Amino acid sequence: MKTAFLFPGQGSQVVGMGKDIAGAYKVAAEVFEKANDIVGFELRRICFEGPEDKLNTTTISQPAIYVTSAAILEVIKTNSATSSIKPDVVAGLSLGEYTALYAAGLVSFEDGLKLVQKRGQVMQAAADNSKGGMVCIIGLDEDKVKELCDEASQGEPLTGVNFNCPGQIVISGSLSACERAEGLAEKYGAMKAVKLAVAGAFHCEYMNPAAEQLSQALQQCEISNPSEIKVVANTNCQYYGDADDIKAGLVRQLTCPILWQKCMEKLLAEGVEDYYEIGPGKVLTGLMRRINRKTKVNNISNLQALEKLLSP
Repeated sequence: MKTAFLFPGQGSQVVGMGKDIAGAYKVAAEVFEKANDIVGFELRRICFEGPEDKLNTTTISQPAIYVTSAAILEVIKTNSATSSIKPDVVAGLSLGEYTALYAAGLVSFEDGLKLVQKRGQVMQAAADNSKGGMVCIIGLDEDKVKELCDEASQGEPLTGVNFNCPGQIVISGSLSACERAEGLAEKYGAMKAVKLAVAGAFHCEYMNPAAEQLSQALQQCEISNPSEIKVVANTNCQYYGDADDIKAGLVRQLTCPILWQKCMEKLLAEGVEDYYEIGPGKVLTGLMRRINRKTKVNNISNLQALEKLLSP
């Protein structure tokens, strides 16, 4: 039976994440301690205690999610009851792809965290220098979303960027184009259009400056070639071939659409049966329910779920 480990992205953060697990397992607590030293501020305290508005910022939420996911993963890897659960393939939603690379042994915890911290900083800077936003369109297919974007754009950037599951597509672009799309969504048959509480327009051309800076940071980073564990690339749904391919894929992520639904459909088609979502929240578990109702995802986001997994 093939097994996949899935790792959540930005938006899955919640105040208190990882606190119960770090309190119960020394190996998880050590991950948070190590993270504090690497990032140079009290990341652990923000994860455990908030404040929520600080945790939700792009610069904090990205390293926070990476570290919380890594802490839970460490318990699974080191506990005798679960150490035999090993992935054949890993995938992560946008930011989660960094955790997936760490889980596959292709990047060290420290290098992965430094990259994620840099990623959050350059994305925030690019967002601050542009007036962009994102809107989640519920109930339309790809073709209808494209028609909606074409009408709402009026010459400004606006495009589908997160293809999460059937009937859930996020669009990204200029703030005014996003507002027009919100107003036009019903005309195209959408059930609703939800403006996302994000810093700017991610996964589109507004992130070009961030992509350039991330590319420079990646050149300084040591990434191994994939061997035993396969890693699915968000932007083309293919398995990464080598380290250069991975670096190019991580840069491409910032300005190109994230094809999560197609990534999961690829794994399902290839016979992956056992799925574990490792990290805060239940976003990926919910998306899989929409992609393939019959497929169960083991959600390991808190101490209760972890202990259930650990009990024989």
